[in-house]
Amino acid sequence: MKNRLFTGSGVAIVTPFNEDGVDFEAFGRLIDYQVEHGTDAIIVCGTTGESATMPDYEHISVVEYCVKKVNKRVPVIAGTGSNDTAHCVELSKSCEAAGADGLLLVTPYYNKATQKGLIKHYTMIADSVNIPMILYNVPSRTGVNIGVNTLFELAKHENIVAIKEASGNISLTAEMAAKCLDKIDFYSGNDDCVTPIMALGGVGVISVLANIAPQYMHDMCADYLEGRIEDAVKKQLYSIELINALFSEVNPIPVKTALNLMGFDAGMLRLPLCEMEDKNLTTLKDALVNFGINIKK
Repeated sequence: MKNRLFTGSGVAIVTPFNEDGVDFEAFGRLIDYQVEHGTDAIIVCGTTGESATMPDYEHISVVEYCVKKVNKRVPVIAGTGSNDTAHCVELSKSCEAAGADGLLLVTPYYNKATQKGLIKHYTMIADSVNIPMILYNVPSRTGVNIGVNTLFELAKHENIVAIKEASGNISLTAEMAAKCLDKIDFYSGNDDCVTPIMALGGVGVISVLANIAPQYMHDMCADYLEGRIEDAVKKQLYSIELINALFSEVNPIPVKTALNLMGFDAGMLRLPLCEMEDKNLTTLKDALVNFGINIKK
């Protein structure tokens, strides 16, 4: 097995924005909150961090800040996915130079690459860097699914060490694990599938819920990995109402709203994302209260 980037709960952290750009002071508070409450890795500039709205200079500055603020307390993994392979290569090299411990690369969206194209895309990026890469399979976002045989081929590359599996298809995940588990690590990319994917050999999650409940998600993973399976499953089931509320609208609209409701300054959403519908906001508030989280706003 290759070197493991992390075990347990990695947070797909939000990026606080204000009218002037990134609110780094607020971002620093969120980073400290995560590290101090059990999070095992920070994934910066991913989907939840609204990377799609960031120009490269801003994207790299956020990664640089996160690396310095974390200061080796936990691994920092930078999202560098794109539908342009050349752009991925340059952004990945820049984030490596910024000090990221690893990279997270979503499948190329809109272009809808073939499986052969995915192999060429990821191989070119992996050949260009000297840090570990996590593939990110989320066909609901990208329209592209990483096939089992494609994953098997990519897992041969020394820099491709894991996959964030967010297809929501447990049968597919099982097929992937059956063929590739001895070659790469598996992380759940869906908060409602953490224990099911761990049951197939997964070693953790890259989580949205961890933004608002970092210790809870860390403990769920630790319970499972340390053999307290029943406790982990109870935590998984208890969190389902809140998880559903966090995905009642497209991520990261609800989780950023939740952080603001809790009194964190998570800032504004960038268009085309916008404020929640009133009905969904009420559902989110109810789910937070039912989970035991105090609403301050």
